[in-house]
Amino acid sequence: MKRPTIRDLAKSAGISIATANRVLSGAENVRGETREKVRAAAENICFYGLGAIEARNAAARPKYRFGILLLQPHRPFYQLVARALREAAEDSSAFEVALRIEHLEDLSPQNTAERALALADECDALCITTAVHPVVNQALEEIQARGIPVFALISQLAATGQIHYIGLDNWKVGRTAAWAFDNICKTPGKIGLLMGNPRYRNQEMNETGFRSYFREHARDFVLLEPLSTFESSAVAQEMTERLLAEHADLAGLYVAGGGISGVLAALRTTGRAGTLVVVGYELMDNVKTALLEGTITLSIAHPLAKLAEETVTGMVRTTASKGDKTSHTRIVPFEIYTRENL
Repeated sequence: MKRPTIRDLAKSAGISIATANRVLSGAENVRGETREKVRAAAENICFYGLGAIEARNAAARPKYRFGILLLQPHRPFYQLVARALREAAEDSSAFEVALRIEHLEDLSPQNTAERALALADECDALCITTAVHPVVNQALEEIQARGIPVFALISQLAATGQIHYIGLDNWKVGRTAAWAFDNICKTPGKIGLLMGNPRYRNQEMNETGFRSYFREHARDFVLLEPLSTFESSAVAQEMTERLLAEHADLAGLYVAGGGISGVLAALRTTGRAGTLVVVGYELMDNVKTALLEGTITLSIAHPLAKLAEETVTGMVRTTASKGDKTSHTRIVPFEIYTRENL
């Protein structure tokens, strides 16, 4: 067969010969989408210069360094978030993203602020999951004043939008959880609520939505005062055991914050697993097992691939815009799991 020519390459890619030549020469004034179109066409027609095109496309791709601060490394959910972010960065063909991901073992405001400032020194943009606190807010304001964009991941940091947010509409999450109790519980009863830490804005909004649904649609239920687990499995187990001991007639339990493994341990050791409606969060391995065996009735989860994609592309957009005041907040739809759709 005749060896494909540049004319064949241009025709296959749907571009002019001049544009194909610019891609081959590594010219800067070519869009990333066009470069990728030419690369795909070269692969399709077995063009002899495929290797050179791939090398020049890689060299021409914009390069970004992004810092990510997540919560403790031992928590499976944040391990899954980190993996999804790495995969989203690797999947990008239009730009090259190097991620520096750190997990905060010490969640104190002072340590969080110090690590955010240190990471910002090395990165083009910063993404952080943290509780709202004046010390942290001051550090993030300082970072933004230096022209480094800041994103809040999973938990909002500013109600007025000064900090871009990627995550769920947590008010809707809370109302959806309440809807589940209203429609799954056979009769109205007491509902226990476990939160991680009220300084996480997502959990605060979650509780607000949860209570608003009951006030509007299900006044026969009795909502107990929320108990804080402080994102600790041990504390969550203790709080769950206390709830079960003090309220033998508990109809449901909503786990809206950290410590799900402790909750599951308490339900199993007390023999209450499967005897009440439990709404949990995310889809780690222990949650999957609990759903299948009936310990958890329903789980509300982040769509991790979508969350990671929106985070990486949002950080690219705001970094490339160089001072543009456009909001890059993105609300992603949540997922609902029962044992029937695993």
